[in-house]
Amino acid sequence: MELRHLRYFTALAERLNFTHAAEKVHVTQSTLSHQIKQLEDEVGHRLFDRVGKRVVMTEAGETLLPAVTKALREIDEGIRTLKGSGRHLSGMVRIGATHTFNISLIPSCLATFLTNNPSVRVTVEELSAAEIEERIEADTLDIGIAYRPMDLRDLWFEPLYNEEMVLAVGPQHPFAHRKRIRIIELHRQSLVLLPREFSTRQMLDGCFQSVGAEPVVVAETNTIAAMLSLVRRMEIAAIVSEQAVSEMQDVRIVALESPTPMRTPGILWKRDGERAAAVRSFAAIVRRAVSSAKLKRPRE
Repeated sequence: MELRHLRYFTALAERLNFTHAAEKVHVTQSTLSHQIKQLEDEVGHRLFDRVGKRVVMTEAGETLLPAVTKALREIDEGIRTLKGSGRHLSGMVRIGATHTFNISLIPSCLATFLTNNPSVRVTVEELSAAEIEERIEADTLDIGIAYRPMDLRDLWFEPLYNEEMVLAVGPQHPFAHRKRIRIIELHRQSLVLLPREFSTRQMLDGCFQSVGAEPVVVAETNTIAAMLSLVRRMEIAAIVSEQAVSEMQDVRIVALESPTPMRTPGILWKRDGERAAAVRSFAAIVRRAVSSAKLKRPRE
């Protein structure tokens, strides 16, 4: 097995089209097909199947992809580090982040990045996930930190870790002294949630439906800050990331179970966009921050 086999594999996994994948790695379609066959023989499993004119990944391919993606990323970063050692980066990095990540992750990563790269100009905007996706596609953002989109379209999503959502309530709420709450116990309970067009809301609605729970959604707001402000003032609850409330003394956190709502934060890039050295460097700092925090990473 050679490095090129892995690069061809990830290209085909990304495009799911032999012609487009071959163009990406600058080989002929027949060469790509032959190299993929060699890799399949090496690992002893089919990695792709043809369904009509479509190419789909097999279960073996899905299992292999995260490990190969991680390995190639680390190899490429090591090479870039060696090539760029002793040089300060320059240019501009335009970052978009949702509220949860703009509380601590982005500021801490940005402090490290700017200390190492004082010549780089950085802009950070706190946006909704939908706005981040639109801005990356429009080339007005270089990188986004948000949750996995429902529809990737022209985006590439790199998962960072898995996150359990929690119930946030005020200190006077009946659930304030509970350690855990089953989703079914939220039946007929007053909640403030994100609007229905948000992927997180759609995921939560799926959790409610799976156990027959019908909470009373008394308010919808598109910002976590507004949700938590209502929680502090009223006897209602919100379902949010623990990161969003971890430093708030007047908000209680209650674990959710049966089922536990899960989200996957990650890095968003434009699928075919050129990634400048400064942007790649910032992304590497984000990965290291997540790794050092020992957050629950996606299965690899």
